[in-house]
Amino acid sequence: MLLSVGLLALALLAAYRLYLRWGTRNGPGGAARQGEAAALPRMKRRDFSLEQLREFDGARNPRILLAVNGKVFDVTKGSKFYGPEGPYGIFAGRDASRGLATFCLDKDALRDEYDDLSDLNAVQMESVREWEMQFKEKYDYVGRLLKPGEEPSEYTDEEDTKDHTKQE
Repeated sequence: MLLSVGLLALALLAAYRLYLRWGTRNGPGGAARQGEAAALPRMKRRDFSLEQLREFDGARNPRILLAVNGKVFDVTKGSKFYGPEGPYGIFAGRDASRGLATFCLDKDALRDEYDDLSDLNAVQMESVREWEMQFKEKYDYVGRLLKPGEEPSEYTDEEDTKDHTKQE
């Protein structure tokens, strides 16, 4: 009986600590920020340079975007993970390909210039492609990550609507 009470107390303490760590992670106004992000309209399709992508880090802009394998995804609905205080917040507004391929969450895994990933091995490239597929299934694809000197594509409203409808 005493052991059961002790285990129950330990479980409650662990649950409370998890709540303190993750439940209040967004700080004051965090719920309001998440509500604001959820109320954002669907983003129109466009292409992004690295500099443009960095604006969508969840801190300067409530919308959170990240790139995987040259494709940009709106991960705003996953702000608990990709927001400034989230465990994967380092990827917000960035090309996350290298970090996901190498399972590295350090700033060293991210490049400030365009990363062609040419030095990754076959297993790492396969990992990038798998991550890309997972993001396609869960989040909205909003455009491409542009290589230096590459011009953005022109997307029509019809293409944009058709692609968004197809994903749902």
